[in-house]
Amino acid sequence: MDILEKIAAQKKKEVAERKSLYPVKLLEQSIYFPTPCVSLKQYLHRSDKSGVIAEIKRKSPSKGDINPYVSVERTSIGYMQAGASALSIVTDTNFFGGSSNDLSVARKFNYCPILRKDFMIDEYQLIEAKSMGADAILLIAAMLEPSKLKSLCDSAHALGLEVLLEVHDEVELNSNLEAQPDVVGVNNRNLRSFEVNTALSKKLAPMIPNEFIKISESGIDSPAVAAALRAYGFDGFLIGELFMKTSRPEWAASEFIKALNRLELKAKVDA
Repeated sequence: MDILEKIAAQKKKEVAERKSLYPVKLLEQSIYFPTPCVSLKQYLHRSDKSGVIAEIKRKSPSKGDINPYVSVERTSIGYMQAGASALSIVTDTNFFGGSSNDLSVARKFNYCPILRKDFMIDEYQLIEAKSMGADAILLIAAMLEPSKLKSLCDSAHALGLEVLLEVHDEVELNSNLEAQPDVVGVNNRNLRSFEVNTALSKKLAPMIPNEFIKISESGIDSPAVAAALRAYGFDGFLIGELFMKTSRPEWAASEFIKALNRLELKAKVDA
């Protein structure tokens, strides 16, 4: 059983348990549930923002502990002050050490798009996301049949949530664009081998229709890499581990964004 199969099996158990503990009617009573979502698409296009979706991730299956005691309040505020376009909060507990509380804390202190980064397999999780204060959710093509992914995408939109579709190859891309996600993300990490190569983003970029906002995920380990991907038409970059492995992720994000801005300004001048 590979990591995705293990995660999917665990998620089925987790969702069943949470449904019994936190019925939908209870989730709908959250103060965040009726609140209009902040548009991830719009923030990724804002000229005063960097396009960086800065992530809070405590650990991962491939790296183990990364920053298990991170202050969500300080880091999320710092990310936005640094010029990030949005926040990504990993809420999976078993494999990534996150929680729904991490997202709610980030929501309490920030008015910006917040992506719930988790392994979505059930409509219930979308209602959970809205009750936590999320504005967008992640759908991973490698974990879902196209029909199920479209159903989840439609349900998310009905709740006012935007959808980030994550793909790893041309087949996943072409099989799921019909779902009409709001953002298409190319994950440069092979979820089975954990190898990372940003060449995948460059390969898939011209295959993503211009009507979709596109971002690159994983392996963006320097401002130069981000700037090179921008030249391929990417509107944004999801970056977590690079920032989180430092003692002050928000400082690392600030330095990264400043350097990226300098590179992009230089490119415009040279052009």
